[in-house]
Amino acid sequence: MSRKKGRTDAPPSANGANGGRKPGGRFAPGNPGGPGNPHAAHVGRLQSALLSAVRPEDLDAIARKLVELARAGEMPAIRELFDRTLGRPTEADLIERLEALENLAGKVEARHGTGGTGGYR
Repeated sequence: MSRKKGRTDAPPSANGANGGRKPGGRFAPGNPGGPGNPHAAHVGRLQSALLSAVRPEDLDAIARKLVELARAGEMPAIRELFDRTLGRPTEADLIERLEALENLAGKVEARHGTGGTGGYR
């Protein structure tokens, strides 16, 4: 049984006749929403504890150790340092796929005479 967008003949739900939604399916004003993440409060407490335990001097010492390990040729440290300072590298095959798409687009444009505008003027 498939459902079409915007249908209002859905069976009643445990949250009321229409689940607290407007006829188009959007949440109605006053809808309390879902239960949320049951672990969020616990994770928040753990993050707070970690943040209060770490001092700026700790981060400085850790960063210096990471640089030291990278200078010593430790590849995981080199990768981590570069990822954190320069950003993650682009996937190598992403460039190849992009070039293939550009070539294909060029062929389509040449065939249909769109002049590089993608058919939009």
